[in-house]
Amino acid sequence: MPDPETMFRRVLIANRGEIALRIIRACQELGIETVCVYSEADADAPYLRLADRAICIGPGPSKDSYLNIPRIIAAAEIADVDAIHPGYGFLSERADFAAICRDCKIEFIGPSPEAMGKLGDKVEAKRYAKAAKVPVFPGSEGAIEEEEEAVEVAAEIGYPVIIKAAAGGGGRGMRVCHNEATLRTNIKKAQQEALAAFGNGAVFIEKFLERARHVEVQILGDKHGHAIHLFERDCSLQRRHQKVIEEAPGPGIDRKKITGVAESAAKLVKSAEYAGAATVEFLMDDDQNFYMLEVNTRVQVEHPVTEMITGVDIVKMSIMIAAGEPLPYKQKDIKVNGHAMECRINAENPDKNFMPSAGVIDTLYLPGGPGVRMDSHVVPGYRVPPNYDSMIGKLIVHADDRKQCMTRMKRALTELTIGPIHTTIPLHLRLMENADFGTGGVDIHYLERLLK
Repeated sequence: MPDPETMFRRVLIANRGEIALRIIRACQELGIETVCVYSEADADAPYLRLADRAICIGPGPSKDSYLNIPRIIAAAEIADVDAIHPGYGFLSERADFAAICRDCKIEFIGPSPEAMGKLGDKVEAKRYAKAAKVPVFPGSEGAIEEEEEAVEVAAEIGYPVIIKAAAGGGGRGMRVCHNEATLRTNIKKAQQEALAAFGNGAVFIEKFLERARHVEVQILGDKHGHAIHLFERDCSLQRRHQKVIEEAPGPGIDRKKITGVAESAAKLVKSAEYAGAATVEFLMDDDQNFYMLEVNTRVQVEHPVTEMITGVDIVKMSIMIAAGEPLPYKQKDIKVNGHAMECRINAENPDKNFMPSAGVIDTLYLPGGPGVRMDSHVVPGYRVPPNYDSMIGKLIVHADDRKQCMTRMKRALTELTIGPIHTTIPLHLRLMENADFGTGGVDIHYLERLLK
């Protein structure tokens, strides 16, 4: 149990949707009051009534509300909170926001600005990774400034290469280049896109794997110099760099190899004096060689998958760590129990190139039964706004093994009913019947090939 003398009294949640509800629930179980900020587009969001207080911070567009730092800080000061939880997305990986919170004597529930700078910037993270003996891709040592420098690096490591933004994520600022001509065409475009998306135009170049699996390691670090890993998740089913299905443990991965990679990832986070939840992402080739992609310095959308196989409440842990409490676990305490899988349920129409499907949800039936968990903020009558990410929920199931997990997921997806808006439920049902996914034989470009 948390120490009542050091635990936060009141936390502001600087986010929306299912992650806001997830944080409210964690705070309630820790005896913490919650203050939820919301935009005018979310004024009728049902989870707001579960918070102790709700404060409107502006119009629907994110830049005027959930990305507006002065308004969020003003709300925090009005509500007299001890800490701010940023959730994921929005301001969660902004070192300047973490620094402003600290200057205002408000605890940022996440890493320090310094640790975020070390690991949130992909170029800096790569330097730390090398020192921690984490396997990394061959590529540029730092940010690429000039076109000719990019051409020289690509010639040295060989095509294909990928241009990546040093800051941020979600596939923005990324370009795959198979020859010098496409590299010259795309280097400036990637820099401009990165600048527009993240306020940082720095990009770098790495070797690109044509067929690879996306495997990531969940880490928790505290303020007392301890860090542990919670093993891996496989997130290979993706569309346009956005994850569609996540599972743990990764199917068919050599347990000795992944344990070694996970231990090096924990060492990396510890070396950066990082406190909070972090995810070290890797690509794995056909020979199960691992190469670090980046470090996400926040709680991940897919954190429930890891919670289901380890029994560790990652959101609660992030709050307790921020309050200064030591990790209550040692590495030997963390065991893998069974198999878990998460399907992201988006308000999109898969048959029309995933066109967003905003509108009122009239029909809603949520699945249940053993091993089934639905993380969602929607209720009958909820209006899906057009302003934000289209994810409206996450269906997570747990079973003794992968085969039973897929059978349970199919059953739960069949029960899950959301209407009249379109959702990605039909796509997930199709994937549960897919032979390649059934054997674990998919890579990060598999879904895009399947949907052509």
